[in-house]
Amino acid sequence: MARVPFHADQALSIGELADATGLSVHTLRWYESRGLFPRDVPRTSGGRRSYGPETVGWLTLITRLRESGMPVAEMAKYSALVREGEGNESERLALMEAHAAALDDQIHALVACRDVIGGKVDAYRAALIARGVLAS
Repeated sequence: MARVPFHADQALSIGELADATGLSVHTLRWYESRGLFPRDVPRTSGGRRSYGPETVGWLTLITRLRESGMPVAEMAKYSALVREGEGNESERLALMEAHAAALDDQIHALVACRDVIGGKVDAYRAALIARGVLAS
């Protein structure tokens, strides 16, 4: 996910974080407004957001959760649990296990869809080969 190299001890501006993650500044602000960061975003003395380099790893996780269909409300719940600190790992585990199970269901459904479509591809290919329109 990281696109722009940065130093492990370097604070990142919102623009630098956007460059490093490939997310837009607008998306980063939206994520913050929805409580998707594991802690409050620190500000410089001038009021600008200042992100630690660990934020890139966190955003990789959040992006994968979103791409895999986790609702924003569940992502916010997970982020809140992380923000609370130790002692709620069983709740975090349950949330991740539920999402993994939902993904497994999706994967199985997609494989079934692919099998049906693959059958049609095979049938059309065989018909075209039989008619000499397509080489075998």
